[in-house]
This record gives sequence, C-alpha cells and structure tokens, in this order.
Amino acid sequence: MTTAKISLVSKVLLLIISALFVGSIFVPMWQIELNAPQYPEGLVLKLHANKIGGDVDIINGLNHYIGMATLHTENFIEFKILPYVFAGFGLISLLLIFIAKRKAVLVFFITYVLFVILAGIDFYRWNYEYGHNLDPNAAIRVPGMAYQPPLIGYKQLLNFGAYSIPDIGGWMLAAAGLFLFVIIFKEYELFKKKK
Repeated sequence: MTTAKISLVSKVLLLIISALFVGSIFVPMWQIELNAPQYPEGLVLKLHANKIGGDVDIINGLNHYIGMATLHTENFIEFKILPYVFAGFGLISLLLIFIAKRKAVLVFFITYVLFVILAGIDFYRWNYEYGHNLDPNAAIRVPGMAYQPPLIGYKQLLNFGAYSIPDIGGWMLAAAGLFLFVIIFKEYELFKKKK
C-alpha cells in the first residue's frame, strides 16, 4: 500500500535530511576555481545560496578585459529565492516525519529531483550568457572565443584552467538527495522485489 507508514530509521534519516537542507544555506554550494601562470595560488568564485563570494573583485577585473559582464549578487534573483527554497525543503523533511507516509516521501523525492534538474539548467544558462554575451569593445578580443565555464568538471579558457565543482553545501544537498533515495528504496522494499 502506498499509504504505508515509514519506519523509525527513515524518520531519523528525514531529520538528518532536514539538517542538511538548512545547513546548506550557511556554507558555499558551488565553486569555480581558476588557475593560470600569473595566479599560481589560483582564484576562486564561491556560490552560496544567497550570494557570490570568493575572489569576486579580481575575477570581475579580469572579466572586464575580455568583455564579460561583472558578477554582482543583486543581479541574480536566484540568491533571493534559494535560501527560502532550502529552508522550505528542510521544513518539509520535518513534516514528513509526522506525516510518516512513504507516498509523501516519494512525491517529495520526485519534486527534489525536478528542482535539481531545473537548477542545473538555470546554472548552465547563467554560465552560457556570461561566457558568450561579450562586449565587442573589450580590450582583449579573440575571434570565435567564448568564456563559458564548465557546468561541472574542467575546461581550458585561454590561459586559465577552470574547475567547476560542488562545495560543502553542494555535497550536503547531494547527500540529502541520496538519503531520500535510500528511504524510498527501503520503504518500497525495492531490493526484496528484485530478489
């Protein structure tokens, strides 16, 4: 039955999931690290739920030379919305402990997966616009060159190597999704059905 009550183990996992969602608001979610010979210590852009941090001023200065728009927290509506989204996910996780129905957990898991897909598309669009919409009057122009950082992983951008990877908050959100999947797997006894 889809209305079956969830176990105590799943309730404990939901409590951990709630803490992961809320905790992710207070630490960087994502980072884009830039390495080049003239910056041997590297430059890093830290994306939090509510702001852009890291070496923003230096990166904005470099972006100006190649015609990229400068990065400012207030230019992105996402930074106003995300803290509420993650706090809401944390609250829903707590409510699910009391609702205690596996179907409700399944609906929440599907909702979260859809959110992650939409967030990935939005992040790609964000990177694409910044890397392709260049000022034609920039000091440095390379015909046919775009400066879109990778969605995830490594990419060479002129003399800069760009690494785009999750930060602490990103791993916390990944863990929350994994624990939700574990609850679904356990409560619907998927392993037993396979056997």
